[in-house]
Amino acid sequence: MAEQFRTIYLDNHATTRLDPRVLEAMLPWLTDRYGNAGSVTHDMGREARKAVEAARGTFADAIAADPREIVFTGGATESTNLAILGAAARHARIEAADGFPGHVVTVATEHHAVLDPVEHLEREGTTVTRLPVVPQHDADGVPGRIRLADLEAALRPDTFLVSVLLANNEIGVVQDVATIAELVHAAGAILHVDCAQAIGRMPVDVDFLGADLASFSAHKFHGPKGMGALYVRRRGRAVRVEPLVFGGGQERGIRSGTLDVPGIVGLAEAARLANEGLADEVPRMRRLRDRLWAALRGGVPGVAINGPLLEAVDDRGHPLRLVNNLNVRIPGVDGQSLLAMLSGEGLAVSSGSACSSESPRPSHVLLALGLGDDEARASLRFGLSRFTTEDEIDEAARRIASGVARLRAM
Repeated sequence: MAEQFRTIYLDNHATTRLDPRVLEAMLPWLTDRYGNAGSVTHDMGREARKAVEAARGTFADAIAADPREIVFTGGATESTNLAILGAAARHARIEAADGFPGHVVTVATEHHAVLDPVEHLEREGTTVTRLPVVPQHDADGVPGRIRLADLEAALRPDTFLVSVLLANNEIGVVQDVATIAELVHAAGAILHVDCAQAIGRMPVDVDFLGADLASFSAHKFHGPKGMGALYVRRRGRAVRVEPLVFGGGQERGIRSGTLDVPGIVGLAEAARLANEGLADEVPRMRRLRDRLWAALRGGVPGVAINGPLLEAVDDRGHPLRLVNNLNVRIPGVDGQSLLAMLSGEGLAVSSGSACSSESPRPSHVLLALGLGDDEARASLRFGLSRFTTEDEIDEAARRIASGVARLRAM
């Protein structure tokens, strides 16, 4: 009889466990309090509308925004498409009266939720610049970060949008978004920031970041799947985007469709809990992440880090890498064989983004770092969460070391 292994989940960049406290907040809106927030002619509808607006305020507080700047969506992918395609449509309708389609700047290591809509714009005639990142083995700079000089050189008079990940979902690198925003705004463009990986792992303040548009997804911070938000700045540099979905005019006409009241309540509660727990969870996840790295380094000869060093900080003392992220490459093994072996032993890890896991190609993020195909394929991504335990870290490291030894022996 095959050995039964206890499942250890270390793929929290792909999705996170729903926090029981979030489920508790959602349950009434899934059962007895099921009114449509758009049906304000009766008590059940008005009760739902009140819950939505309370959640809007709670989520806005979590990212230092105004409640009027929050648009509820079906997740970060929808939020990002709405930001990029909506901004492009607005530019085409209002600003590109001369018929010139304009220019967009993004980064080669962005999530496909950014890269794919940008590629769509490119096919429609928009000029696109994809900035490179500092290579892994370059001693001058932070691996995975863009060089600000490259951004400054890329900005043009017709640049209307720049889109940048705050924290990368594969190698955890944190971009200097506040400085990026200064350059973008000086060029007269607007800045979209993909914040999907950030909440619960670092403070998120849209004013400090200088974001004009920002995308979020509840299931990345222990909220429900299928629920997200788009921040659309209305204070100071007010930004407008054209809708992509038309229907009932919900969310001020920016995103039509019946509001998911349980999901909205869950999103807000998850964000509130994430911010409330930052002071305790950030150092705890960092200790566990560093413990995992120490165990791998001791048990897997030749293992190396992809992305910034774990202890790297910026000039303000802020980490240059998400505290829950570890991405390593293991020479001398076939990555897919290792993943299959670890999966069979109950260890849930990945080699890259869940959204591109069905592609046979190696991670575009790791290739952009300058790694070869074999190095990229022989890499593992670990994402920790508030539910990860010390015992799980130790057991995961043991299983990986054992698996690598067996594969190398073959």
